[in-house]
Amino acid sequence: ARWRRGYSSAGAAEFLHRSIVPTMHYQKSLPRLPIPKLEDTIRRYLNAQKPLLNDDQFRKTEELAHHFEKGIGRELHEQLVAQDNQNKHTSYITGPWFDMYLKAREPVVLNFNAFMSFNPDPKSEYNDQLIRATNMTVSAIRFMKTFRAGYLEPEVFHLNPEKSDTQIFKKIIRFVPSSLSWFGAYMVNAYPLDMSQYFRLFNSTRLPKLNRDELYTDEKAKHLLVLRNGNFYVFDVIDRDGNMLKPSEIQAHFKYILSNNSPAPAFPLGYLSSENRDTWALLRKNLLDNGNEEALQKVDSALFCLSLDDFPIKDFVHLSRTMLHGDGANRWYDKSFNLVITKDGTAGINFEHSWGDGVAVLRFQNEVFKDSTKAPAISPESQPASVDFSRAVQKLDFKLNDALKAGITKAKQKFDASVEALSLNIIQFHEGGKDLLKQKKVSPDAVAQLAFQMAFLRQYNQTVATYESCSTAAFKHGRTETIRPASIHTKKCSEAFVRELSKHSTEELRKLIAECSKYHGRLTKEAAMGQGFDRHLFGLRYLALSKGIALPDFYQDQAYARLNHNIISTSTLVSPAVQLGGFGPVVSDGFGVGYQVQDDWIGCNVSSYPTRDGKEFLQCVHKSLEDIFNVLQGKKISS
Repeated sequence: ARWRRGYSSAGAAEFLHRSIVPTMHYQKSLPRLPIPKLEDTIRRYLNAQKPLLNDDQFRKTEELAHHFEKGIGRELHEQLVAQDNQNKHTSYITGPWFDMYLKAREPVVLNFNAFMSFNPDPKSEYNDQLIRATNMTVSAIRFMKTFRAGYLEPEVFHLNPEKSDTQIFKKIIRFVPSSLSWFGAYMVNAYPLDMSQYFRLFNSTRLPKLNRDELYTDEKAKHLLVLRNGNFYVFDVIDRDGNMLKPSEIQAHFKYILSNNSPAPAFPLGYLSSENRDTWALLRKNLLDNGNEEALQKVDSALFCLSLDDFPIKDFVHLSRTMLHGDGANRWYDKSFNLVITKDGTAGINFEHSWGDGVAVLRFQNEVFKDSTKAPAISPESQPASVDFSRAVQKLDFKLNDALKAGITKAKQKFDASVEALSLNIIQFHEGGKDLLKQKKVSPDAVAQLAFQMAFLRQYNQTVATYESCSTAAFKHGRTETIRPASIHTKKCSEAFVRELSKHSTEELRKLIAECSKYHGRLTKEAAMGQGFDRHLFGLRYLALSKGIALPDFYQDQAYARLNHNIISTSTLVSPAVQLGGFGPVVSDGFGVGYQVQDDWIGCNVSSYPTRDGKEFLQCVHKSLEDIFNVLQGKKISS
């Protein structure tokens, strides 16, 4: 019967679910990302500069900003608005943002790729490398098929789920034409999110090219790329009718790869994807000219890359290292994502950042985790199918000349040195979390950010440029906006706690925290509504450069450069599927801070290079959180 199309002949579900509302139902009617008023942007910019500058510096920056606002900035702004009005199918930030990522020449690993690791399967016997690899791969293919068929539930942010996240609402809204559907959702306080990035999750890669890389997607490819021990394997997971291979066959292929005792290659190709992009572009051209076109095509077009590591995870720091960078030989950092599964069944995702943001990857991880744990395709008792592997699994062999071998050796040396220089540190604060903070009427995110400000002041005696990422997916082709957590409020509050504790009563300190919370809440709301200042100023600067206009003085201000040298770069996520996430520092003297505020604890994962001490920073963060929680509970604190 037609309606049973959701199941292949083998009876394994081909889809995660079948949404009543088509996946892309809201896409057409999403509101466009607003370009803020120039005067708002300048005011917000100066507010962010204030805590970072002394009075003389601030006066100079203020003068440059007002001069820009009245002169060249106004002209550029009007041009940007005009250009935006002629490109209603997208957002003003899309082009410049892709360019920013794709023109960057630094290696993607440690500089751009981020990771999120999965929680273990609640059923411990399912945390076996072979079982988990099979179940997660099957769930990932189901996700892809569900998305491509238009059956994936649209991504919607529900402010009032009792009204909007209901069958009745879905049954009504699916009959509202796509051009109007967003308004229907808006009426019940639901905000559909942009899903234009999702198609790049699969069959996609970032290709190194001189000066500017390219994103490549080939949706016709039906094979998976599996890396183990630095060797590359491919096999088809979709048949020619578009059905998924039986889970028992996928399991059999993985079993074969896991038991294959081919030695690690003397020159592992994976290292090339960790190189400087121009260096890698030239080496890739050499690879292509040397008869590797077919093998590279297989790598680039594969559904995704599954990396099977031959060791168990020791602790959280080892977990972070494995997922953030691994050993360099068993990853292909250019793929839209690598699903990494270690010997003990620990799983995580390392994703390339140019094609998309955390929101799309997180949705994918949530669905894969839910499906692979609640409806696993195979169990510990399942027997792999008997398959002829010599036909099904192909080991890719690359022909390497001396220049390529030298290139791989050099890439490995550079990779090893970068990883060696990187420190990772982790803490968990167990004296409270979201529940207590909400009860005390302060924003959990604001408290975490305040703790980072306090910690840096305690450790280095200064307030520095800080970045917090905020999604603008509520708009068509939105990407991210920056929240600037360092403010005059956090500075004043941090100084009170760190430098002049004895001068303030507990009640005064509580008021200072409340003030920070209120202001941070406002900044977050503005950023999510596309009313930050960073992307707007970035767009104006990009426009000036693309028109060949001399860079305005405003952008040559040292204070502008310093604000964009983000010493504390932060990003947060909380999800039932994710254990922890992280990324490298964005500047050599910075911290990369991944954090999560859970119901009753707060986790924090920090990366740094030798000029900064991440371990001490986290000790200061812990002390700051203790102090804040004590004050909120009316307890005295000691310096």
